[in-house]
Amino acid sequence: DGRGMALYLWDADKSDSSTCYDACAKAWPPLLTSGSPTASGQADASKLGTTKRKDGSMQVTYAGHPLYYYFRDTKPGDTNGQGSNGFGAPWWLVSPAGTPIVSMPSTPASGGYNY
Repeated sequence: DGRGMALYLWDADKSDSSTCYDACAKAWPPLLTSGSPTASGQADASKLGTTKRKDGSMQVTYAGHPLYYYFRDTKPGDTNGQGSNGFGAPWWLVSPAGTPIVSMPSTPASGGYNY
């Protein structure tokens, strides 16, 4: 997003309508807007849209995918939700092209220490 927080899409959303509510939406808060969403960084403004949630709020979509934050991402650059299989389907970072980034973060073979 414009603050550097990671945005995710969920494989269980098979259209531009969100299926993440209740406990799911607590762990994966939707990216909401009260107006027209605006693009920043490498995002393509023509891919932005909105979808109406059950409570009437408007969730931002990108290339037809509803967008979400992850509650364990607490600072810009965090991607703790990448590849998580929460609530029955995988969660992926969304690329500027609007497609899921399905690669997992790699861990150094040295166990986390770089020599």
